[in-house]
Amino acid sequence: MYAFAAATGLLMLLLMPTFGCAGVPSERKETIAPEPPREFVDTTLVRSGGQTIRVREGDDLQDAIDVAQPGDTIVLDAGATFKGPFTLPKKTGTGWITIRTSTADKLFPSPGTRVSPSHAPLMPKLISRKGEGVVLAERGAHHYRFIGIEVAPSDGTYLYSLMWFGTNRERTLEELPHHIIVDRCYIHGDPKKGSRRGVALNGRHLAVIDSYVSDFKEVGGDSQAILGWGGAGPFKISNNYLEGAGENVMFGGGDPYIKDLVPSDIEVRGNLMVKPLRWKKNEPGFEGTQWTVKNLFELKNARRVVVEGNVMEHSWEEAQSGFAVLFTVRNQEGKAPWSVVEDVQFANNIIRHSGSGITLMGHDNNRPRDQSQETKRILIRNNLWEDIGGERWGGRGILFQMVEGTSDVAIEHNTGFQRGYTLFAMGPPHRRFTFRHNIAPHNEYGIFGNDVGIGLAAIDAYFPDAVVTENVLAGGEAARYPDSNVFPESLDAVPFVDRKAGNYRLAGGIKHLKGPGVDGGALCAALSPHDAREQPICGVRTAETRQGRSITAQ
Repeated sequence: MYAFAAATGLLMLLLMPTFGCAGVPSERKETIAPEPPREFVDTTLVRSGGQTIRVREGDDLQDAIDVAQPGDTIVLDAGATFKGPFTLPKKTGTGWITIRTSTADKLFPSPGTRVSPSHAPLMPKLISRKGEGVVLAERGAHHYRFIGIEVAPSDGTYLYSLMWFGTNRERTLEELPHHIIVDRCYIHGDPKKGSRRGVALNGRHLAVIDSYVSDFKEVGGDSQAILGWGGAGPFKISNNYLEGAGENVMFGGGDPYIKDLVPSDIEVRGNLMVKPLRWKKNEPGFEGTQWTVKNLFELKNARRVVVEGNVMEHSWEEAQSGFAVLFTVRNQEGKAPWSVVEDVQFANNIIRHSGSGITLMGHDNNRPRDQSQETKRILIRNNLWEDIGGERWGGRGILFQMVEGTSDVAIEHNTGFQRGYTLFAMGPPHRRFTFRHNIAPHNEYGIFGNDVGIGLAAIDAYFPDAVVTENVLAGGEAARYPDSNVFPESLDAVPFVDRKAGNYRLAGGIKHLKGPGVDGGALCAALSPHDAREQPICGVRTAETRQGRSITAQ
């Protein structure tokens, strides 16, 4: 079912448009766009108007937290270590309680700047060797902001979750912790023992920004840098470095205690999500432990999500089949039939070095069909997929996979370099599907339907009312596809600025098509400035001449 051939040999030919002879489905239906988030987490830094409570090495931090009032600032000595666990109590009032480093603002990275382990000497350190974590929020705790804090287990200790903002034991929305922000913090598991997760987002108005969250790994269990499953949202995850062996970031994966709760109104922007190669067997620097590795980003129960401007690197076949991104609705424990993945915008991301690209599941195939809701209204737009599949990463090199009958999925303006299928489909048909303006190699199977074959056969069986048009599928056969798609003999015939160097902007036009593939300008503008500097596609270019063709940054 998943067999595939090596990528088509590349030939130095100019791109010429080729049109299929076949027709298109007689009834095309417009794909319904996803609804954007209805509310957002405001992470604007609010200056405190209350008293300052200074906590030095050896002082009782929990006592300081207990006596602090909304509007107060708790200042911890940089370099000092405080032994927890610590509890954030519910207090009356709406002002913020800020818990921050003593390092002066002018000496610490400014708001909007991602911290790194090199900044640890400028931070106080919170640790614990017992209990479920280091920082836990009581039911209804609210308006806490952490700035410039290192959070870790005691040396040689495995902890379940380092920062708990809601435990999914709350019984009502009013009991959920809310308005808690982790800002420019360094949160990490033990380098040898690991830890289950960095931050549990199970409340309302929660955010992790400009932080470094690393070494969350486990053998035999799912570990995450950030996970939310029992909170209502909104949530903001922005401009962080994130390491997690199971899933770097995930929403869902456990049944919410509160009936009908779906984590909603989620922003995931400008993050670098990485699985370090020191976790991978047969790589230089492998540390010797094969942690349970799954994927980089997953939604199992989520609504109104924007995933934009992220770089996602290294996802290999191990505990799962190697997909980097999964939208797989799950009624995880069988008690949440309202579970759904809907209204998701996945745009302007770079995904690279992975066994496969993205898979979308329309219904939970571990439960009866009426025990989950349908995955619907998904936009996958203007993403770059690079080095997908191959011996190093395992997997099957599938760029896009769709199973179990979704509706209203649009895949547009993506540029992909995969070694297997361009699009693989199976299960019940998908409704109102759009696939247009994408560039990818066709390889052996291209758009493939399980048990039916390639091209029109797959589209008719699995996408009966689809729009499949104006794609560039290098090496494919025009006769097998709808008209208005283009089939150059190889990727060498596509006028990229410099494909070998990783600059996948188009250096010239492609006849009959308007701007297929990635818009490099929009992609690079969405990345964090730090990550954009590392991407060849984001190099500044001016109008110039290349082999007689006009080159203008797209």
